[in-house]
Amino acid sequence: MKALRKVADGFGNMKLCDLNKPLPKDDEVLIKVMFSGICGSDIHAFKGEYNKQIPLTLGHEFIGIVHEKGDKVTDLTIGDRVVSETTYQVCEKCIHCLAQEYNLCSQRKGLGTQVDGSFATFVLAKTERCHKLPDTISNEVAALIEPLACCIHAAMEKTHIHPNEKIAVFGPGPIGVLMALVVKSLGAEVTLIGISKDAYRLAKAKELGIAQVIDSQTIEWTALLEERTNQLGFDQVFECSGSPQALQQALEIVKKKGIVIQEGLFAKNPIPVDMSLLLNKEIQLIGSRTQKTSSWHKTIEWLQTSEIDLSPVITKILPLDQWEEAFRLAMNGEELKVLLKP
Repeated sequence: MKALRKVADGFGNMKLCDLNKPLPKDDEVLIKVMFSGICGSDIHAFKGEYNKQIPLTLGHEFIGIVHEKGDKVTDLTIGDRVVSETTYQVCEKCIHCLAQEYNLCSQRKGLGTQVDGSFATFVLAKTERCHKLPDTISNEVAALIEPLACCIHAAMEKTHIHPNEKIAVFGPGPIGVLMALVVKSLGAEVTLIGISKDAYRLAKAKELGIAQVIDSQTIEWTALLEERTNQLGFDQVFECSGSPQALQQALEIVKKKGIVIQEGLFAKNPIPVDMSLLLNKEIQLIGSRTQKTSSWHKTIEWLQTSEIDLSPVITKILPLDQWEEAFRLAMNGEELKVLLKP
């Protein structure tokens, strides 16, 4: 089978390889991948900014068909259309595992990060992490369920959003746009913030129904806060870009006693941030790491009840052997969400 692998540390060093098809054991299922989205963490891995197991097949945002299954699998059948949580292996014993907060298990191994992922013809997953999909969710939109689950986790499980709250979202990439759509669906007033090079993505977000989009390099913050929040500041801010400058700005524009949720992955750590704002404004700074099982259930329900069409978020689909062009488009921000099709 074909598999797109990171074969060495550093920038690039990715190769489309020929591998033997893996065989599912016990509680595993072998999934034939239909679509797999390029995530920001995949781009960090490409650039050598994110330490992963090497060599490794990248990819974790995917939809596929159950092709084979292990002897202990009873809840899935050959031909089922499924998505899988990114968690592959955890200790099953710690307080976080017992609470089904697998994203916080210290021994967690994830698809596309420590275990071979979905930029391949086939991917192995655990049956208990798979979710069968209703016919109402298209194959293409199903490839967005993993990043959408990250947003659902942040917006519905790490904080509570009240109707008519004024909320800012930094970063008009796929996560930021999905976050803005989720927050809007909960009744809040959303402002999506990017920079000048994000012009295409900001315009795309506006087409998707995010009315307030801002280029932070062409506006004056005082005027924005006066116009949007009567100078009080935003009630909550989601930082989805992984930019230290954006986190600093988030702390500046959130109101006193407001909430900042960090969703974006930073390319380098530590980062320079003026933490006196956290102290003097009594800000709550909350981290949101990927998603957990409950996030996936809520996400599939949200897709069926929100009446929001996410298909325009996907702006490019390319075959796996054109992965270099796909990564270029994703890295340069020339598309919103790029899917690879093995």
